[in-house]
Amino acid sequence: MATIIRKETRKRGFFGWLFLILFILFNVLMLIWMIGGMNAATSVVTTSEAEQAGRAIGTAIGAGMILFIWVAGAVILGLFALLTRGRKTIIEETVS
Repeated sequence: MATIIRKETRKRGFFGWLFLILFILFNVLMLIWMIGGMNAATSVVTTSEAEQAGRAIGTAIGAGMILFIWVAGAVILGLFALLTRGRKTIIEETVS
């Protein structure tokens, strides 16, 4: 008896590829920015306890801002990438 296998494929158009590439590039750039920001924050020389506390607070605020921008941009670009996937095409194969 033959079995029918159905595969769902999608073919992206120009804007689909554009938003997917923008989504990937945005996430890579945000990762580089986060690593660079944390690296710069650790290289600051502090001598007093007040400076150490200020560095810790400033680093936390900076990391929080970067994470907020990262999440907001990833959600927006991710939705655009998801909504521009293209039409669904179902391919049927018969396997004996």
